[in-house]
Amino acid sequence: MEHTTGYDLMESLRITQRWMGATVSAMASYPMPGTAQNPMAAWAQAWGTVAERSFSRMAVKPDWGIRSIAMDDGTDHLVDIETLKERAFCNLIHFNVRRRAPMKRRVLLVPPMSGHHATLCRSTVASLLPDAEVFVADWKNARDVPLAEGRFDIEAYTLYLTDFIRLLGPETHVIAICQPAPLTLAATACLAADDPDAQPAGLILIGGPIDPDAGPTEVTDFGHRVNMGLLEDRAIQQVSHKYRGAGRAVYPGLMQLAGFMAINPDRHAESFTDQIRRVAAGEASDYDAHNRFYDEYLAVMDLPAEFYLSTVERIFKNREIARNAFTLAGTPVDMACITGVPLLTIEGQRDRITAPGQCAAAHDLLTGLPPALKERHLEPDAGHYGIFAGKHWRLNIRPIVLDFIDRQRRQI
Repeated sequence: MEHTTGYDLMESLRITQRWMGATVSAMASYPMPGTAQNPMAAWAQAWGTVAERSFSRMAVKPDWGIRSIAMDDGTDHLVDIETLKERAFCNLIHFNVRRRAPMKRRVLLVPPMSGHHATLCRSTVASLLPDAEVFVADWKNARDVPLAEGRFDIEAYTLYLTDFIRLLGPETHVIAICQPAPLTLAATACLAADDPDAQPAGLILIGGPIDPDAGPTEVTDFGHRVNMGLLEDRAIQQVSHKYRGAGRAVYPGLMQLAGFMAINPDRHAESFTDQIRRVAAGEASDYDAHNRFYDEYLAVMDLPAEFYLSTVERIFKNREIARNAFTLAGTPVDMACITGVPLLTIEGQRDRITAPGQCAAAHDLLTGLPPALKERHLEPDAGHYGIFAGKHWRLNIRPIVLDFIDRQRRQI
């Protein structure tokens, strides 16, 4: 943490790999290699093309890419992204659909701040837009936040959520995906105790680690094994002077990406090998399935060091949310204060990141909430990504979420 050497080294390696890919692709594209009738020229160009694109995406925030949606009137309606509130580490944005009256369904979507940009939930947003007013907590890349903006840990994160929920009003349902689920509970409990009229209309927690010990995975095992001092020494680096956040201590996105890919290395290796073969054979396209997935998957962001470390220590190691022992500025946050906010938890049967039971633990935690206001859904054969953005979300889970919102809205 005392210098930017490690950060600069990773960035230099990324840029070098990008340059090598572009260079090999350009050299192999000259007419002369083709006269040798050697298939290696086509394979070299293909490797360079795939490598250059892949290493370029790692430093770019993807665009939301939601230009318009089709409505029941038979016409396409343009979509504008408006910033309702700008904060140092996150913007609250609204997907405003032109020529449409405000929808009665109102949804605040809280994407995970765990390495990928909020655009990871692009398909989730697009699927909800025809049926709801959609607001999103768009977390910022820590490397772009000036050091003068101060620290950002899980307590600051929780206060951001309470601020956004207050702003949107009590008719808004909050959908928290993965990492923000426990802190969304904490934010709701804070409002229940301090400002009951500002509580959301409902909570929908999708694959979140409310109690990491309820269903052990490699992620939770890591949280138990790791020594905090060693983790800080090995994982935390300082942002390079190339960026606005120069000097900020972060958990670098490139380091996180290496961890993501290490979970399924064979699958990724096979996917990239197949893509190189398709490029060499002329079968690939700019926005084919591989590029659509990896343009998003490879785009990573740095996390504030204090946020990452406090998440590991307080959520995973000490289980403060699971034990109802979370504090905010030294004040206990009692989950039992939540007595009137309906809860729906959604889990995937084959989720290897947040195993079944971790998110459903919220039901036992909210002792003040009547059983009639608690609902849970376990999606058969669904993995982590599928429960909020894949086939399982589109076909099964989205209708359940909309039905839950409608039933609660009618009771308001």
